[in-house]
Amino acid sequence: MFIVDNIGLAIVFCVITMLGWGSWANTQKLAGKDHWPFPLYYWDYSFGVFVLGLLLMVTLGITGTAGMGSFVNLRQAGTESILKALMSGAVFNVSNILLVVAIDAAGMSVAFPVGVGLALIIGTVTSYLQTPKGNGLLLSAGVALVMCAMVLSAIAYSRLPRGAGRSWTRGVTYAVIAGCLMGFFYPILSKSIAPGFGDGTILPGYLTPYTALPLFGAGLLLSNVLVNTVFMRTGGHTYGEYLRGTPKLHSLGFLGGLIWMLALSLNIVASGIAGPAVSYALGQGATLVAAIWGVFIWNEFRGAPKGTGKFIVAMFFGYTSGLVLIGLATL
Repeated sequence: MFIVDNIGLAIVFCVITMLGWGSWANTQKLAGKDHWPFPLYYWDYSFGVFVLGLLLMVTLGITGTAGMGSFVNLRQAGTESILKALMSGAVFNVSNILLVVAIDAAGMSVAFPVGVGLALIIGTVTSYLQTPKGNGLLLSAGVALVMCAMVLSAIAYSRLPRGAGRSWTRGVTYAVIAGCLMGFFYPILSKSIAPGFGDGTILPGYLTPYTALPLFGAGLLLSNVLVNTVFMRTGGHTYGEYLRGTPKLHSLGFLGGLIWMLALSLNIVASGIAGPAVSYALGQGATLVAAIWGVFIWNEFRGAPKGTGKFIVAMFFGYTSGLVLIGLATL
């Protein structure tokens, strides 16, 4: 299987993760411009996640001589590890659907900093307690700055005119619930993967990243049958409506899933040398990327009262400083 053997490449992978996780939601925003409801978009997104997981399993998962090939690993995998990988996909699925609801209600520049910022804090702390790798003091300081930036984002959002079709209660509430759930999917997934896979050591019963990823995708897709169907029915949508979608609309959702899963895959591979806590925290710098998209491309703070800009600038500063400290924690 393919592994990363130097910290420089691992950091590059984490930066790509940050860009991918912070940008995939643009495909949902584009689909929304054509009035394509998010539950319908989300089916194609889940297919994209699952398909890329399978492709990586049969390509990078059997490439090279390090570790163990995907199919050999799957045959010796323990039930507990398989269930954890499936469960992580289901947990992420529920949280991500709620995050998309938050994006729809409050915009990317708010939903991501609040929801994903909270997930960063929970996921990083949980992962570090699970595998204490990296400078704990710098990591803590970085997470604290991210928390401050999250609060500043919420303050900036509260200043928006209520007549703009935005709801403080709906947007922020969904973002907080999504963040609480999302913070736990990564530690659950990490527990299913052999802790020493970064040097090619695969303990009996554990998974390699390339067998865990398609199982994660399967958990997401299977749980989607129940969870997303409920959201569809609640919104008055049908499977017939989904099937009548144009190739463009279906491709946007599928592309969104590919982008997100590629980011997760690189992040998991990088965690073998950087450590799960640092790898995940750097990847969740996606909050900064999404905020940039929301503020400068989608103009989500257009119409905000004078003085809101200082909160937005302070938010960017908090996220940037926090990510720099988290990066330094790997040294």
